[in-house]
Amino acid sequence: MNQEISEIAKAIFIINRHAKTALNPNELYAMKKQAIEKLLINKQARKIGLHFSKQPKFSKQHSTVLVQVGDYYFHIPPSKQDFKNVKHLGELDQNYRNPKTVMSLTQAKKIICRYLNIPFQKYQKEHSNTSYYTPSSLGKWNYSYYHNKWRK
Repeated sequence: MNQEISEIAKAIFIINRHAKTALNPNELYAMKKQAIEKLLINKQARKIGLHFSKQPKFSKQHSTVLVQVGDYYFHIPPSKQDFKNVKHLGELDQNYRNPKTVMSLTQAKKIICRYLNIPFQKYQKEHSNTSYYTPSSLGKWNYSYYHNKWRK
């Protein structure tokens, strides 16, 4: 397997793992989707089949497409063509497991940005104001009230 494809697969895995716990996962899932679509177009990834999702939407069962990139497996939303052209595998199969991977989210984003020809510095500036920490006003006391001093 190509070393570059292996690094891209690791980066997608890290981005996907962070997206699952992010407060605003949309940009991470978009990066994952764009990278996988480009890999599929370039025949560097392949669709294995359709799986029923573990989390039904609105209490209705739906399917996702299982895609293999190197030694890694990912699920993406299916297109209408996928239901015609890709075999349905039924329930989610636990045999498709990804290898343990260690990489920082920043490094993963750099790899995917390079692969998608997106300038990473531009991407960082556009998304630098998003933050996981929002200061809370809970626990802040009005100093004058707390010390029995009246404001004038």
